[in-house]
Amino acid sequence: MAITNEAYVILVAAAPVVELRAAIPFGIYLFGKEEIIKVFLLSIFGNFLPIIPILLLLSPVSEKLRKFFIWRRFFDWFFERTRKKASLIQKYEALGLALFVAIPLPATGIWTGAVAAILFKIKFRFAVFAITAGMILAGIIVSLVCLGVINAPIFISNLMK
Repeated sequence: MAITNEAYVILVAAAPVVELRAAIPFGIYLFGKEEIIKVFLLSIFGNFLPIIPILLLLSPVSEKLRKFFIWRRFFDWFFERTRKKASLIQKYEALGLALFVAIPLPATGIWTGAVAAILFKIKFRFAVFAITAGMILAGIIVSLVCLGVINAPIFISNLMK
């Protein structure tokens, strides 16, 4: 059984690090710009898939794995790295979480956002809503950049100010 192009887009969107920031351009490559709505919806669907499992399972799984030295070092590093990048979330909580996830740069997607929501103890329902809202906004921004409506270098330089 062959994997469909739709499934490839969903899998890329669900993957950590690349998420929908790579799934949308990849989907446009596969389907063409005229299928942007399809690509956008597939990317949103795929990117949404890991949110609830991460929010529900990361704490208990990491606590069990932290009993082993290598995993304790990994999770200490990972959680500290997330804390450093997530000052926006610490300051503005759920709104900051939505804005953090919406920034279409590496390490600001739903995976890092979900970890930050756990670290900063944002209530589950607020975290799901904020991460989803940020994800949709990031998807819109990436789609507009891919379509040439937004000039990516100018947009990114303005984000960095």
